[in-house]
Order: sequence, then C-alpha cells, then structure tokens
Amino acid sequence: MTSPRLTPLRSGLAGGLIELRQAFSGTALAGQLLWPAATLIALFFFRHRELPGSRLTIGALMLPGTLGMFVAFGMMLMIQYLPADREDGTLLRARATPGGIGGYLTGKLATSSLSVLAYLAMIAVPGAFITGGLHLAGISWARLAWVLILGMTGTQLLGATLGALVPSPRSAGYVAFPLLGLTAVSGIFYPLTAMPGWLQGTAQAFPVYWLGLGMRSALLPSSAASVEIDGSWRTAQTAAVLGAWVLAGLVIAPVVLRRMTRRESGSRIAQRRDRSMTTALIPNGSWRLSPPRLPDTVKAARGCV
Repeated sequence: MTSPRLTPLRSGLAGGLIELRQAFSGTALAGQLLWPAATLIALFFFRHRELPGSRLTIGALMLPGTLGMFVAFGMMLMIQYLPADREDGTLLRARATPGGIGGYLTGKLATSSLSVLAYLAMIAVPGAFITGGLHLAGISWARLAWVLILGMTGTQLLGATLGALVPSPRSAGYVAFPLLGLTAVSGIFYPLTAMPGWLQGTAQAFPVYWLGLGMRSALLPSSAASVEIDGSWRTAQTAAVLGAWVLAGLVIAPVVLRRMTRRESGSRIAQRRDRSMTTALIPNGSWRLSPPRLPDTVKAARGCV
C-alpha cells in the first residue's frame, strides 16, 4: 500500500519523466543538441593546442571544465521553469492539490537533473575521443559522484530561488548574461591562474569554478593539478564550498518558494495575462504598456474644447 505522503512525489517524478521525454524528442531535440554540438566543435579545435608551460592540451583541460559548466547550467533550467509555470497558472493548480507543490518541485528537479545528465553524456563520450584526455582507468568515480550530487543539488536550489524571484519568463533570459560572464572567468575554458587576482577571488566565491575544479580532479591525472591554484585539486575546499551552497539552498529556497506560492491567486494570473497581451515593443527595444486607444469622436470633442 502506497503512503499518501509518497503519492505527490511519485506523481511529480512521473510528470518529470514525461517532460524529459518531450524535451528530447521531435523538433525539440534540435534545440537540445545545439549547445553540446557547439562545445564539441570548440574541443575539436583545441584538441592539439598545448597549454604553455605544461604537457596538457587545452582541449583535455577544457573537457572536464565544460562538464562542470553544464552541471551549473541546471540552475538556468529551474530559472526558466518557475516563472513560466507561475504565469500560466501551473503553480496555482499545484498549490490547490494536497502535496502538489512538493510533487511539482520533485518533477522539475527530476527533469532538470536528468537533462543535465543527458548533456554530460552527449559531451563526455564524443569529447573523450576528440581530446584523448579521459581514460576510464584514471577516473575517480567516487569523487565524480559526490561532485555531481553536490553540484546539481546546490545549483538547482539556487536556480529555484532565483526563478521564484524573477517577475516574468521574459526576465528569466536576462539572468543568463551574468551566468555566462561568470562562466567565462571561472577557469572553465582556461586555467584560473592565468587571470588577474581580483578575478580569481570573484570566481572562487561561486559554485561554477568549484564544479569545474571538482570535475577536473575526478577525470584528469594528478599531474594536471600543477596548473591549478596552489598546484593542487583542493578537494576538501571543493566539498566544503559546494556543500555550503547546498545548505544555503536548503534554507533559502523553501522560504522564497513558500512566499511565492502564497502570493499566487487567480486574479494575479489574470493581471499578468492582460499585461502581457497589452505589452508592445517600442523602437528602442524597451517594453511599455500600450495606452488604450480613444475613439475618434472623443478626440474630436477634445479638440473643440
């Protein structure tokens, strides 16, 4: 006999698997392949370029880093999911169902996590052949497992928090720009030690750098640590920082999500729908609400006065 407490979680997981199947089938599959294909092309061009002062190739160093980057991009999926589902009323319907919010979040986390794992498989398998930098015998599977678990949990909880704060699905796209900028300075594509000191400090405050470092420590030989800060993988610090982001997400995300769901109502959904229908794009690219158009008779009367 199934426990009533587990029913929402099971339904959420089933819904998440359905969404995953829809996202990776038909015409939607082409969009899912875009970023992995672009990453593999970049790895191909850097596969033989050696890192100055090292026997490593940039392609071999980039591959684990890009895998960590795609783990961090799981937060972007959550940032996109929540505003869209809030605007179309999905969250309100989930709140009206016993255990619906728990089931909803379970489904979204399942979809996001499995999507991330699919991206990693699409990049890691061909990327290993392209760069020649990964060898199964040298992989630390235990380290890879905890880096993935802590990384996906921490970044997706952060994504859920930000998604609950984003006012609309259109605004969610703007969050991608800071994340892309952060990725560029986080040692994903080139060692962080080659960057200015203030950029090194900034990158180490966020999980993207530590995800890349953790993936490199799990997938590359120990000699590759020579290009890292302090010439080591800093495994304990990686676990501590990623664990701190998980704890912060577990504390903050439920509070923000509860506040968001309590404020949802049918009238708020109707207001957002009306606002989106009356929103027009003006020439300079900013958004404004179009004023109601007055009948010509009213305009003529105003002219007479």
